[in-house]
Amino acid sequence: MIISASRRTDIPAFYSSWFFNRIKEGYVLVPNPFNPKMISKVSLAPAVVDCVVFWTKNPAPMIDKLDKLQDYKYYFQFTLNPYGEKLENNLPSIAKRIETFKRLSDKIGKEKVIWRYDPILTNTEFNVAFHKEAFAQIADGLKDHTEKCMLGFIDHYQHIRNAVGQFNINPLTKEEIEEMAVSFKKTIDAYPTVQLDTCTTKVDLRHLNIPSGLCIDKELIERIIGCPILAKKDKNQRSICNCIESIDIGTYESCLNGCIYCYAIKGNYNTAEYNMKKHDKNSPLLIGYLSENDVVKEREMKSMKNSQYSLF
Repeated sequence: MIISASRRTDIPAFYSSWFFNRIKEGYVLVPNPFNPKMISKVSLAPAVVDCVVFWTKNPAPMIDKLDKLQDYKYYFQFTLNPYGEKLENNLPSIAKRIETFKRLSDKIGKEKVIWRYDPILTNTEFNVAFHKEAFAQIADGLKDHTEKCMLGFIDHYQHIRNAVGQFNINPLTKEEIEEMAVSFKKTIDAYPTVQLDTCTTKVDLRHLNIPSGLCIDKELIERIIGCPILAKKDKNQRSICNCIESIDIGTYESCLNGCIYCYAIKGNYNTAEYNMKKHDKNSPLLIGYLSENDVVKEREMKSMKNSQYSLF
């Protein structure tokens, strides 16, 4: 099985000690996002975990601990945006994050660190011209430290509209998307070892030779683990998502990066701070503890490796 850690919160940035404790204990408890009293017990045994996909904007707290994952295969989806503290107010400077990206890449291999330029949004300050220049500068800094860049465009979910509206961030026009995409492709074409994809099929840029990619990527995972896997499209994700199936071990409303556009916070920044206070690195739950009314069920876990065949 693939473990997603996590679309719902930034585990490497804020909860790495907890994560490594869960690895040591061999399991994690994950509440159902729609019914928190229903809890899955998810095995983290190396025999059933084929790969771990980390999602983060700042993996610095985790980098020096990665030796603890010697029995696991993994890679990182590293979001690196140019907005600064106006829109991402608890992140280190972009210069520091670029250096972190390079350090992580040098430690684990550039194929295992995916650069996410996501979400792309515009207003009077962060306009099309801004993105063209910022993307080119970041790409130049990362060109020798990644093999893929994923483009993501902002979704104006109902629950974030008030937050983004305060910064005059409106839905992107087709013309804006096309102009930026042409510029991004021209930039990346100068670096033949870097592939440019879109995240999801919502924005179709195939006519610009920018394919719709996968964040939880079957081919990449097979390359990393050295074995084919039998994996289906993730039915729990949106229809526009190409990702293969995985189990997410995060909890919503627990990330403190302070990104105003975040779908996982739902605009409830005070709730995230409150939940962080309930976090215990020794608890099997990311936030809080089991109560007598919780119902825990063991999740069926099995490896997806097709061991009859080898890629090498």
